Amino acid sequence: MAIAVITEKLLAAKKATGLSFATLGEKVGRDETWVAAVFYRQASADETEAKTLVTAIGLPEDFAAALTEPPLKGSLEPVIPTDPLIYRFYEIMQVYGMPVKAVVHEKFGDGIMSAIDFSIEVDKVEDPKGDRVQVTMCGKFLPYKKW
Repeated sequence: MAIAVITEKLLAAKKATGLSFATLGEKVGRDETWVAAVFYRQASADETEAKTLVTAIGLPEDFAAALTEPPLKGSLEPVIPTDPLIYRFYEIMQVYGMPVKAVVHEKFGDGIMSAIDFSIEVDKVEDPKGDRVQVTMCGKFLPYKKW
């Protein structure tokens, strides 16, 4: 997966400060996953959010302008991801995508889940058999229009 130069600079500055995405999220009043999406150029910040983020990680304030530009979303390469964690999400959709689609249609009708009016949270659930990753996706239902 190619990482943009801007992302490399953001991640290096974040690492140098030792700040977590959760801490940065608190500083801008946003979720940690949203902040990570800004760093990976999959979301854009407003001017205040961008300035707060770059200041917190010690980058010059003029660097903030790049974080306000609309990003090129969904730009993972190659099409089938090779990173093991990201591949698991791909695999999950290969195995459970059609069943999830069937359940969504059964409960809501013919439509889709928005990826625009959407949130995603990642939580750690402690378990004596091994800690678990809990991912909660919440998107607005968008029915298909009839005409």
